[in-house]
Amino acid sequence: MGDTVDRERIASAVRELIGAIGENPDSPELASTPFRVADAYAEFFAGVGRDPSVLLSDSVPVGEDTGELVVVRDITLRSMCEHHLLPFRGRAHIAYRPNERVVGLSAIPRVVEMLAARPQMQERLGEQIAQTLHDGLDPHGVLVVLEASHGCVADRGVRQSESTIITVASRGSLADAAEQAAVFALLGRAHLAGAESGEA
Repeated sequence: MGDTVDRERIASAVRELIGAIGENPDSPELASTPFRVADAYAEFFAGVGRDPSVLLSDSVPVGEDTGELVVVRDITLRSMCEHHLLPFRGRAHIAYRPNERVVGLSAIPRVVEMLAARPQMQERLGEQIAQTLHDGLDPHGVLVVLEASHGCVADRGVRQSESTIITVASRGSLADAAEQAAVFALLGRAHLAGAESGEA
């Protein structure tokens, strides 16, 4: 985890940051902070430079075209906004309609986790998840719904602590409004049925 992360450089930069805000990085309270931040960043950005498609390499043939809908809902989501390096957190809900291959259900949360573990925008993250599943499984359709609260909105600037950002990304048959409405109903989010697919 975090093989691309240079912990020493991060720790050095955090020491500079602590000094820049007027604190003493050598004080007993803050002396270990740069190293803690470095370890945290190694975790937060462990997906940088990694290819999520490898997580779908163990997909298996279903023998024939099933066309059945697969939905994985309420996947825990945590990522870092690339604009302020503040976290955004929420849930990912993913549906796909298989063609000839399916993948173990644990692979889908792993795809979300790997793509989220890098500086991100929520809109891009949803598109990347959808494209990874589209390319890796060749399904009839993919739908990705992300719901998240953002530190850069809640904790600074407008300070809207109760706001939630919803984005929708789709591919293939699940770009169709009627198909999406059926998925939203399964998710208990029928109010999204009129939402536009793609970047929100």
